[in-house]
Amino acid sequence: MLSLLRLLCFCALGLGYEKLVRGQDDNPDTGARFLCQAIAVGADTCLVPVVPEPNAAAQEEVLRNTVMQLRETVLQEKETIVNQLGTINELTTKLSLCESASEEGKYDSGGSWSNNKNNQNTMGDVPRGPNDTIDNLGKTMQSLKDRLENLEQQQQRANMSGALFPSELRDLLQRRLGDLEKQLLSKVNNLEEEKSLLYNETTAHRQKTESTLNSLLTRINELEKGGSGFKSPEQFKLVLPLRTNYLYGRMAKSLPEMYSFTLCMWLRSSAGPGIGTPFSYGVPGQANEIVLMEWGNNPIELLINDKVAQLPLLVRDGRWQHICITWTTRDGLWEAYQNGQKLGAGDNLAPWHRIKPGGAIILGQEQDMVGGRFDATQAFVGELSQVNIWDKVLKPADILTMANCSSYTPGNVVSWLDSDVEVFGGGAAKLPLEICQDRLSETES
Repeated sequence: MLSLLRLLCFCALGLGYEKLVRGQDDNPDTGARFLCQAIAVGADTCLVPVVPEPNAAAQEEVLRNTVMQLRETVLQEKETIVNQLGTINELTTKLSLCESASEEGKYDSGGSWSNNKNNQNTMGDVPRGPNDTIDNLGKTMQSLKDRLENLEQQQQRANMSGALFPSELRDLLQRRLGDLEKQLLSKVNNLEEEKSLLYNETTAHRQKTESTLNSLLTRINELEKGGSGFKSPEQFKLVLPLRTNYLYGRMAKSLPEMYSFTLCMWLRSSAGPGIGTPFSYGVPGQANEIVLMEWGNNPIELLINDKVAQLPLLVRDGRWQHICITWTTRDGLWEAYQNGQKLGAGDNLAPWHRIKPGGAIILGQEQDMVGGRFDATQAFVGELSQVNIWDKVLKPADILTMANCSSYTPGNVVSWLDSDVEVFGGGAAKLPLEICQDRLSETES
């Protein structure tokens, strides 16, 4: 009887094991199929196949398919264990019946085990000794309980492994998505920086193009006006033949706020004593913001904010002379050029002062108030031409190219144009200018 009972138990457990290995019931028949396998009586666990650990480095699509398969496997395992629990419950019921029969049975005179009711053997393979029968049944029941506990533990491990793997997969996907998001944000930032740089370059290029076009348009307008008889708008001279307080020229443009400048001009004068004031710039509250003058027996003086520096220039010879004056607010540095050569330099001339905007530029007179109140003793007598102003200190090489007639560069703040110079007083006039080579020959003779 014990042998038959063990066989039934092992076959029932084998059925569950077969379903667990195959993952599903391939036989649609309703009849039960048993896979019996010999197992030692004292064995603690049933054989359960080990599912290989999925490869976490596989492609995301493969991982998703693996997760789905694992979920299906877990569901199938749960169904299999439920069936196994049913089988175990059935076997437990039979064991209970056997135990009841053992308590009600007794031995006959020949020492054989018999039933009180029909005196027949209940299970032909049950041992004859009552003590052995009870011990074997107890061991069998304990073995079944142990195996049942092992199956439940394995189910818990399977559930845990099935729950952990999707969590690991989610963590892996989140890390990858985070890396992709960082890369995307970095790329967007780089594109924004490139866009900003490109916009700045485009804006600077557009402004430069517009400035060039405006200059060309101004020159075209001047040429279209005609009637001046000059070869080009800058090829004229301002003639001031008398020392009076009413002959002068005025520039139509003013100066912006500046922290440095370069003033260049061609002039010719033989007046004495002193050539007077070829250039003056006055602003409200300061009539002597920038003044270039020579009066009496004094040398030519440069005034910045009414501060004075004497320049080593000699221009009272009746010849054309090219002069340039540079100044910067930093330490009040200044330089004086005549005919392309630097003849003097100094510092501490109105240091850290800024040239104020919105004043009046007068040619030939010194201003005691903005745009007026001239003194005839300080008036310029002679000829002026190509008076240009830059808001920076020009390089010596640039000054030399203008002085030796290699090139002509108009000022970027104030340029010498026929339309921008107004003449006041009878006797003052604008006349055609000698070509640069003729002026240069005068300076060399």
